Amino acid sequence: MDTVLVVCTANICRSPLMEALLRRDLDPARFQVESSGTLARPGHRVDSMVRLEMARLGVDPSGLVSRPLRESHVAAASLVLTATKDHRSAILQREPLALHRTFTVLELAALLRAGVGEGAADLAALGSEAARRRSLAGARIDVPDPIGRSPQVHRQVADMIADATATVAGALNAVGTSSARP
Repeated sequence: MDTVLVVCTANICRSPLMEALLRRDLDPARFQVESSGTLARPGHRVDSMVRLEMARLGVDPSGLVSRPLRESHVAAASLVLTATKDHRSAILQREPLALHRTFTVLELAALLRAGVGEGAADLAALGSEAARRRSLAGARIDVPDPIGRSPQVHRQVADMIADATATVAGALNAVGTSSARP
């Protein structure tokens, strides 16, 4: 089974939403989804505005609580999706060998929409090709932090994440089941 790790800062807004949407959309027989935060304090609930957006998008926030990022989380992940380039950099500082399997969620979605990874035999092959072709993703690959912002910002961020995770889930579900890492 492949593990997809999603990461943001506090693990109470962006990454829990990514986790919930990917859990809903990925094949549960092939994928496990977890989330954590680079500066998370353990056990905090998902932000109330994000819980409202989760309800709107048809996913359940039950059981989602913040978890600090650990090197073991990254080491165990077949794919790491982050909210921003800064989160991606934090991952790579901890685990430089994760380069070919660590992307912002918007970056990977843009690459997949451009046809990168089509027909990949496994997740490792998809990640390697995507890493080689990162420049095709463009410059706007960060999901803004909605914490403390208006309901409209929360909705825009939630829609941005939902769009990206739908693209990612569709592509991952189409990839072969082997997950040997490069």
